[in-house]
Amino acid sequence: MGKSTVGKMFEKEGIAVYNVDAEIHKLYEVGGVAVEPVRAEFPSAVIDNKVDRPTLSKLVLGHDDAIKKLEKIVHPLVGLHRADFLSKAEEAGQIMVVLDVPLIFETGGEANFDKIVVVSAPADMQKKRVLARDDMTEDKFNAIFKRQTPDAVKREKADFIIGTGCSEAETLAQVKTLIETLKKEFDHA
Repeated sequence: MGKSTVGKMFEKEGIAVYNVDAEIHKLYEVGGVAVEPVRAEFPSAVIDNKVDRPTLSKLVLGHDDAIKKLEKIVHPLVGLHRADFLSKAEEAGQIMVVLDVPLIFETGGEANFDKIVVVSAPADMQKKRVLARDDMTEDKFNAIFKRQTPDAVKREKADFIIGTGCSEAETLAQVKTLIETLKKEFDHA
């Protein structure tokens, strides 16, 4: 949908961004705290003392029990790191932060946030962007897509929507407008 691009735009505007996917990558690297728990549950997914994401994906996608086991390992670790991020942002005087969280509606996580911003692109553009990733296949895309809340539902549940089916300049203008809107709302709270 363009979440990473939009996250970078928020960062350029001085807003701290916590990207869950990026943090999971760190947890999976050599020395990452998720490596040994993942090895215990999915031994073949750890190669050269790091979690091999393509192998792990093959083991869990389409297997609800395996996904639940992985989530029980990863979610608490991400939660601890996210709490540390939020604490540091507050100490630094940040009045707002962005948490880039995939599958927020699918996990019931929306109740944990003040505002929900959905980044949305037309379906054909979304598919093209995802399939352009190095480790993505049509089957993997379909398995991931099947687990996701439909975009129309996400848009209905959102407090704000940033459309990315346009130029980056137009998307940036939406980001800047949203920041100003939230700052005004914060000032009146």
